[in-house]
Amino acid sequence: MAKDKFRREALIYHAKPQPGKIKIVPTKRYATQRDLSLAYSPGVAAPCLEIEKDKSNVYKYTAKGNIVAVISNGTAVLGLGDIGPEASKPVMEGKSLLFKIFADIDGMDIEVDTKDVDAFIETVKNIAPTFGGINLEDIKAPEAFEIERRLKEELDIPVMHDDQHGTAIISAAALLNALEIADKKIEEVKIVVSGAGAAAVSCTRLYKAFGANGKNIVMLDSKGVIRSDRENLTPQKAEFASDRKIDTLEEAMVDADVFIGLSIADIVSPEMLTSMAKDPIVFAMANPDPEISYNLACKTRGDLIMATGRSDHPNQVNNVLGFPFIFRGALDVRATAINEEMKMAAVRALAELAKQNVPEQVNIAYGETRLAFGKDYIIPKPFDPRLIAEIPPAVAKAAMDSGVATEPIEDWDKYKEELLQRLGADNKIVRLIHNRAKTDPKRVVFAEADQLDVLKAAQFVHEEGIAYPILLGREERIKALMEEIDFSGDCPILDPKTDKQQEKKDQYAQIYWQSRKRRGVTLYDAQSKMRERNYFGAMMVNSGDADAMISGYSRNYPTVVKPLLELIGKAPGVNKVATANLMITEQGPLFLADTSINIDPSSKELAKIAHMASSVVRMFGVEPVVAMLSYANFGSSDSERASKVRGAVSYLHRYYPDLLVDGELQADFALNGKMQREIFPHSKLAGRKVNTLIFPNLDAANITYKLMKELNKADSIGPIMLGMNKAVHVLQLGASVDEIINMTAVAVIDAQKRAKVKESI
Repeated sequence: MAKDKFRREALIYHAKPQPGKIKIVPTKRYATQRDLSLAYSPGVAAPCLEIEKDKSNVYKYTAKGNIVAVISNGTAVLGLGDIGPEASKPVMEGKSLLFKIFADIDGMDIEVDTKDVDAFIETVKNIAPTFGGINLEDIKAPEAFEIERRLKEELDIPVMHDDQHGTAIISAAALLNALEIADKKIEEVKIVVSGAGAAAVSCTRLYKAFGANGKNIVMLDSKGVIRSDRENLTPQKAEFASDRKIDTLEEAMVDADVFIGLSIADIVSPEMLTSMAKDPIVFAMANPDPEISYNLACKTRGDLIMATGRSDHPNQVNNVLGFPFIFRGALDVRATAINEEMKMAAVRALAELAKQNVPEQVNIAYGETRLAFGKDYIIPKPFDPRLIAEIPPAVAKAAMDSGVATEPIEDWDKYKEELLQRLGADNKIVRLIHNRAKTDPKRVVFAEADQLDVLKAAQFVHEEGIAYPILLGREERIKALMEEIDFSGDCPILDPKTDKQQEKKDQYAQIYWQSRKRRGVTLYDAQSKMRERNYFGAMMVNSGDADAMISGYSRNYPTVVKPLLELIGKAPGVNKVATANLMITEQGPLFLADTSINIDPSSKELAKIAHMASSVVRMFGVEPVVAMLSYANFGSSDSERASKVRGAVSYLHRYYPDLLVDGELQADFALNGKMQREIFPHSKLAGRKVNTLIFPNLDAANITYKLMKELNKADSIGPIMLGMNKAVHVLQLGASVDEIINMTAVAVIDAQKRAKVKESI
């Protein structure tokens, strides 16, 4: 049932709201007739003639230099096998999507309807002028070897078969670090490779390039050990044929230092693991199930260093750590190839990055106190924002040093800055939020669970392990909706209006009455309030029966906030609560406050809002860079409104000197670093990328975030409650399913943070 549901969800994802996962969007103005005449006829003739004079001008006047073709004939798709070019298209679109979101490369999928090697190569050669690079994908061996070899020889643009080299590069970086931790030398270790396909051959070749001794390597295919006396070996298998008189994996594993698995699940037994040498290194990379399960392997050998292809265990060998950044570096120096030197440079850069101090953003994303180089951290995490600033420069430099770069980089600091600017073009922070929530799911009350969209969101967070939903509402309706959407999760369903919850209602009413009886609340009033979901849900959180609460889908904001303020109250030291919205923009995450509560805050209140907002920014693993907005710049107006913002900045500089904040500033100056450096070089924000905007009043903040959401199609997470005593958050009226899911993840992270603070006291 769950598998059928996931299948339906996958089909809907690929089909709606429009088919496919990628599209082409204009990069130039097209508003006027003049724009169109420049874009096409007659203006387009000018760059055409310049390219005719010098073909290299195609990189100057077209998008060629940032387009990579993702090309397949569908003969070896994902583990689905030979499913044909049309059926491979969703996978190729997915690869194109990864190119875009990780390295801002425009991937264009090309499916070629031929199994003939010569015809495939000729097709790729004929369309190559369109592209800056070629990523070969899901082509079966041994044809894949010949196709890549010939295309590399015959084309003057980077060509790489990621199925071969991606796993090789990532696993080689992991192997170098694992050997360092185990205090072993690559020249001396005995290596067993289970699998003899394209990835296994490429991995083993790369290990040899780093010093592995061929005589110490045993490779196995489905028939057993590949021995030199076996007949009819392909050239690739013959390259790694062993002279040892052994036949089985069990024999090969005795005293082996390293096991590399690129084969099938569960072929390594605990006994085989026990027979390996001291401090064994096991990379069980079969997907989705490794050659030996992570938990079983760790239970069997306490001295083990292990990696898999799975994201739910340490040391994931994930190709996304390599191919986007390798092509990025190759494209940026207009390399004519991706050669061994460039691949080895990527390996070294990845290995070195794992040894550096990990940014707090990465620790937060993976729910770690402190990731540090060691047995459980031998390769960087896919969400590490440093990847784009470290791997492409290493690859680009290797291209220059090896003579295949045609446009060398001169200013490396400027290049790294440009690379970091590319980070803003996707929803990485949403993935970070979900991933962090999954590390320690919390009990979340959904106060309006009998609303279909709310229940869909609860279903998603339950199935994805983001939270443990507690569903409030009419039980009969909730169960009917659950059946309709195939929600089979074992989640508590509570209806405060029924007698089933009478004992809890009486208990909560007593607590509420005791806290409010000197404010005009009678016991009868308290008992009546507990029939209302928002009061009941808030008391669940207050009493420790739940960790967080989400509400507001079907009621206006003030109606929902009131019971939360009455029951939950403000955090110690907070005079006024506020809200912030996280906007996912093309330039990266942008936090806006106060978007929902304080109509016209005073100078001191503005400062407090800025300080609370900065705490939320840090909760997401981002260091706050705060601009206090106004219609004026740095004293250009003496009006009361501008002076209010100026006073808030002065307060912050005095009482929170470590907070990077300045103003008053107009919005364009705050967001345009070049303008700010030139006009206001004295600003504390000069040269910094602002990520937090504090508005002078509710009108400005609320209007701005809703305009951004509607006109720029920026995703919004929020409003996130600031200054509350518990993890309770209020949705915007009619929030989408995705917005509810994201706010649930935020509520879980908020509850996680509070639990850690409580534990430390």
